[in-house]
Amino acid sequence: MPDMSASASLAMTHVVTLAKELDEDKVTPGVLGFIVFAVMALAVWALMKSMNRHMGRVDFKEAPDPDAAAADSEAPQAHKG
Repeated sequence: MPDMSASASLAMTHVVTLAKELDEDKVTPGVLGFIVFAVMALAVWALMKSMNRHMGRVDFKEAPDPDAAAADSEAPQAHKG
Protein backbone atom coordinates (compact mmCIF):
# COMPACT_ATOMS: atom_id res chain seq x y z
CA MET A 1 0.00 0.00 0.00
CA PRO A 2 2.51 2.64 -1.06
CA ASP A 3 -0.08 5.33 -1.91
CA MET A 4 -1.87 5.33 1.44
CA SER A 5 -1.33 8.28 3.75
CA ALA A 6 -0.23 7.78 7.31
CA SER A 7 -3.67 8.59 8.74
CA ALA A 8 -5.39 6.13 6.39
CA SER A 9 -2.87 3.47 7.33
CA LEU A 10 -3.48 4.14 11.02
CA ALA A 11 -7.26 3.96 10.51
CA MET A 12 -6.92 0.64 8.70
CA THR A 13 -4.82 -0.69 11.57
CA HIS A 14 -7.57 0.24 14.05
CA VAL A 15 -10.29 -1.34 11.89
CA VAL A 16 -8.33 -4.57 11.57
CA THR A 17 -7.81 -4.78 15.34
CA LEU A 18 -11.53 -4.15 15.92
CA ALA A 19 -12.38 -6.90 13.45
CA LYS A 20 -10.13 -9.33 15.29
CA GLU A 21 -11.90 -8.57 18.57
CA LEU A 22 -15.33 -9.49 17.17
CA ASP A 23 -16.70 -12.95 17.69
CA GLU A 24 -16.53 -14.64 14.29
CA ASP A 25 -19.55 -16.84 15.11
CA LYS A 26 -21.84 -13.90 15.86
CA VAL A 27 -23.01 -11.45 13.21
CA THR A 28 -25.06 -8.39 14.16
CA PRO A 29 -25.99 -5.31 12.16
CA GLY A 30 -25.01 -3.00 14.99
CA VAL A 31 -25.73 0.69 15.35
CA LEU A 32 -24.83 1.49 11.75
CA GLY A 33 -27.37 -1.05 10.50
CA PHE A 34 -30.05 0.47 12.71
CA ILE A 35 -29.25 3.99 11.51
CA VAL A 36 -29.40 2.92 7.85
CA PHE A 37 -32.72 1.13 8.44
CA ALA A 38 -34.18 4.12 10.29
CA VAL A 39 -33.14 6.53 7.52
CA MET A 40 -34.69 4.25 4.90
CA ALA A 41 -37.91 3.98 6.92
CA LEU A 42 -38.13 7.77 7.24
CA ALA A 43 -37.52 8.15 3.50
CA VAL A 44 -40.32 5.70 2.67
CA TRP A 45 -42.66 7.49 5.08
CA ALA A 46 -41.86 10.86 3.50
CA LEU A 47 -42.38 9.47 -0.01
CA MET A 48 -45.74 7.94 0.94
CA LYS A 49 -46.87 11.22 2.53
CA SER A 50 -45.84 13.14 -0.59
CA MET A 51 -47.57 10.61 -2.85
CA ASN A 52 -50.82 10.89 -0.89
CA ARG A 53 -50.64 14.69 -1.11
CA HIS A 54 -50.09 14.57 -4.88
CA MET A 55 -52.81 11.96 -5.45
CA GLY A 56 -55.24 14.16 -3.51
CA ARG A 57 -54.67 16.96 -6.02
CA VAL A 58 -55.42 14.78 -9.06
CA ASP A 59 -58.75 15.44 -10.78
CA PHE A 60 -60.13 12.15 -12.08
CA LYS A 61 -63.03 13.66 -14.06
CA GLU A 62 -62.54 13.07 -17.77
CA ALA A 63 -63.44 15.72 -20.30
CA PRO A 64 -65.92 14.47 -22.88
CA ASP A 65 -64.30 13.33 -26.11
CA PRO A 66 -65.42 15.70 -28.91
CA ASP A 67 -65.08 12.96 -31.56
CA ALA A 68 -67.32 10.60 -29.61
CA ALA A 69 -69.92 13.36 -29.07
CA ALA A 70 -70.01 14.12 -32.80
CA ALA A 71 -70.39 10.42 -33.65
CA ASP A 72 -73.28 10.08 -31.17
CA SER A 73 -75.15 13.05 -32.61
CA GLU A 74 -74.78 11.72 -36.18
CA ALA A 75 -75.95 8.19 -35.34
CA PRO A 76 -79.61 7.46 -36.09
CA GLN A 77 -81.65 7.32 -32.97
CA ALA A 78 -84.02 4.44 -32.37
CA HIS A 79 -87.68 5.36 -32.43
CA LYS A 80 -89.57 4.29 -29.34
CA GLY A 81 -93.10 3.62 -30.07
